[in-house]
Amino acid sequence: MTWTLIIGDRTYSSWSLRGWLLFEAFDIPVKVRQYPMYSDALAAALRAVPSGSNLVPQMVAADGCAVWDTLAMAETLAEDHPQMWPADAGQRARARSMVAEVHSGFTALRGACGMNLRHVYDGFAPSDAVRRDLARVESLWAGADGWLFDTYSIADVFFAPIATRIVTYGLPVSERARDYVQRHLDHGPLRRWRAMGLAENFVQPGYDLDLSRGPWPGERIPAEAVASGTPVNQTCPYSGAPVRPDAMARIDGRIIAFCNPFCRDKSVADPGAWPGLQPLLR
Repeated sequence: MTWTLIIGDRTYSSWSLRGWLLFEAFDIPVKVRQYPMYSDALAAALRAVPSGSNLVPQMVAADGCAVWDTLAMAETLAEDHPQMWPADAGQRARARSMVAEVHSGFTALRGACGMNLRHVYDGFAPSDAVRRDLARVESLWAGADGWLFDTYSIADVFFAPIATRIVTYGLPVSERARDYVQRHLDHGPLRRWRAMGLAENFVQPGYDLDLSRGPWPGERIPAEAVASGTPVNQTCPYSGAPVRPDAMARIDGRIIAFCNPFCRDKSVADPGAWPGLQPLLR
C-alpha cells in the first residue's frame, strides 16, 4: 500500500517526527506533505482527509483509508513490515509497553519542554515533575546497549523526540542515557529531519525561550549558500533534475548546485546527513 503522510513543522512537531521516522527509518516509501502548524493550509489539508481529526501526523492511502494516530500508524505499518518490532516475543511485548507509555505519558516533560530542534538552551531549570519523568525515562532505557532492543525499532522511534528534548533543554540524565541520546543525534534519518526543518527556516511563535543558547552537538562539514561559482555537477544529487544557478552551495570547499533552494538549504544545514550528496564530496 502506498501512503501519503501529512505533517506539521519539522522543527517543533514531535508527533510528526515520529510519524515520519516510521517510514524513513525502515525504508518504507511515502509521499510527504508538510504544512506549518496552526496554518489555514494545514487545516484545509486535514479537512480533506476522511478521518475527521485535526491533528498531525496522518497517513492516507490512495483508496482514502486514513490512520490518524502514531501508535495506530506503527501497528498498521508493522503488519506489512514486522521487522519494525523486535523479533523475540518477550522483547516485542516490552517494546509495545514502552511505546504505549511514551505515547500517553511523560506529560510534565512534554508540557515544559516542547520539541525545538533549533536550539540548545543554557540555564533551563526542570521542575520536580519533569525530573520524575526523566527518572522513569532512564529506567526504561537502562537495558539499552545501543538501540533499546539491539536493532532500531518502533520503540526507538517513539523515544526520539524525548532524546532531542534532553539535548535542547540540557536536562540532567546519566552518562548511559546520554550515550543513547547521542545515538539518536548520530542517526541519519533524525539528522535529515532536523536539516529539513532548518531549511524550512520557519520560527513558530511561542516556542523559543528567553535563555542563552549554544550549538547543536556534533561536528558538521563546512557549508554555506553561495550566489556564484562553477558547480562540480550538472544534475541535482537528490532528484536528478538540472541544477539552478540560484541554488548553489560551497560544501567542504566544493561548489555544488541543486534543483531548488530547499535542496541546497537542507544540504547546507547538515551535509553529512545525505547519502546522495556524499559522492560529490569525495
